[in-house]
Amino acid sequence: MAITDPPPHGHKRKISRADLDITFRNAGPMIPPPQQSHSQSMPPNPSQLQAARMEDLRRQDAARRASRKPTDRDLPFEELSGVVIGDGVERYRKLREVERKLDATMMRKRLDVQEGLMRRYARREGVLRVWVSNTCEGQHWQIAEEERAGGAGGDDGGMGLDFGENSRATFRVKIEGRLLESASEEDVDEEGGSNENQNEDGQKAKEKDRVQKPQPKFSNFFKAITVDFSSRNVLLNPDGYSAIEWRKPLPPSTQHPNSHYDPNDPSISFDTLEFERKGDDNVNVTINLVREEKNERFRLSPLLAGLLDTEEEDRAGAVQGVWEYCRATELQEDGERRNVICDDALRRFLALIGSLDTLPCQTLTSVPQLFNQDKIYFPYIPDLLIPHLLPLPPIQLHYSIRVDKPYIQPQDSTTPPSAPTIYDIRVPLPENPTQKALTKFHTSKTHVATLRSIVQADDDLAVLVQKIQSTNGKRKFYDSLSRDPANFVRRWVGSQGRDLGVIAAEGGGRGGGGSGDDGGLGEEWRKGGEDGVWGGVGAREGVGLWLARNGKAGH
Repeated sequence: MAITDPPPHGHKRKISRADLDITFRNAGPMIPPPQQSHSQSMPPNPSQLQAARMEDLRRQDAARRASRKPTDRDLPFEELSGVVIGDGVERYRKLREVERKLDATMMRKRLDVQEGLMRRYARREGVLRVWVSNTCEGQHWQIAEEERAGGAGGDDGGMGLDFGENSRATFRVKIEGRLLESASEEDVDEEGGSNENQNEDGQKAKEKDRVQKPQPKFSNFFKAITVDFSSRNVLLNPDGYSAIEWRKPLPPSTQHPNSHYDPNDPSISFDTLEFERKGDDNVNVTINLVREEKNERFRLSPLLAGLLDTEEEDRAGAVQGVWEYCRATELQEDGERRNVICDDALRRFLALIGSLDTLPCQTLTSVPQLFNQDKIYFPYIPDLLIPHLLPLPPIQLHYSIRVDKPYIQPQDSTTPPSAPTIYDIRVPLPENPTQKALTKFHTSKTHVATLRSIVQADDDLAVLVQKIQSTNGKRKFYDSLSRDPANFVRRWVGSQGRDLGVIAAEGGGRGGGGSGDDGGLGEEWRKGGEDGVWGGVGAREGVGLWLARNGKAGH
């Protein structure tokens, strides 16, 4: 290679197209090209070529058939109304109008169903009423009463009682929950059944509806239930227990298959939870109910809760709430709608995000630019919300297990024995019934056969309309022939001659037609002189162009 001298100082050589080709087109591959296997490098055999050729012919034939398939179902109503006997044409016209309205209505309803399936429905909540009560056996006052009832005599000073590890004193706790259907049912429960004879027919109807529509079980709303005895010293417990726990097993999935999982198993789906433990004195317990929801909900930080005006929300709802806040306060840029101009609330929100260690790795390169600035790119908001989404605490029910006689066997006749403590909890209801019905309707396959029959009827109707139009064309032909046979035959022969000339691409007249006396030409083409067509500028330019093409310009 020859080495050229460097250009003088200050001189800049222009970039040529060859430099660009060398730079951008002739660069080596970044990775070695994949090696082709022996089967890929071999050319196709004759059988494969024949199969590919037959497949192409089949596709061409299918496309040709589809193009020839009649699709027009409209009739020339004005032409046929005067020649068809009866009112069949008018009825068909009205039927077509009804069909158009029906198609438009069905399409609008279908779009409404699809929009309803994509819509984010508001959270529906109901009241779950929980009754907690307990009974006891083998308590010292119960043993004393049994001894007195058995004729054992007076008080023995407690010498017959066992307060050690061999004590038979136990208590049994019962936790029962049921979803209330309406506010009227709450009133009936609070009244204690004083008006049981009223609205008997309505109660029977409600009970019938309840039987037909199964209500969700108590355990369906929670994934774990624990009873905490941590307030009491474990060493003082007769059997050494400190807590009671129930956890719902995970449903089978691709990662964790569980063939023995049964959602209707009594250990998974139940309304009542009972447990029995040893004990001879009153105990304070805490019942923790860990909620189970389709979309995990979080407890929002005070700053985010003030911004969204709610204490609890799921991840998608929090992002949507911030987006609606930005739209409502008109914080979006005009050019780029994804850029949000931060106001005072958003600045405080970003300033309290915390350290970068709480954010995913994929946003570390961009998040530092968001701090101490007045603009934020909205797709980074979901990652910035993570520190503000705190775990939702369990629902806590504080209950006192009582084993004393006034609670177990009250002397007051109006107080029932072991009166339960009632708690009302707000829980999310199952899937929206409207959305469930729409999903079932949208995914139903029962209408497929009906649609196929409708499509076949439309195809048959298009064929019949095509036959009617062909028949109408024949009728018009014979009608014109009967009215003026001579002129009709002359016009028809001239038209056929022109069409034949165009198809055969021969003849010397306009359109290639040379048959007949005038070759299908008008009177202006037979007129000579400067005033005629042949004496005009167009004719002279055409003749000159023809002579130039044939090399006869000098003649």
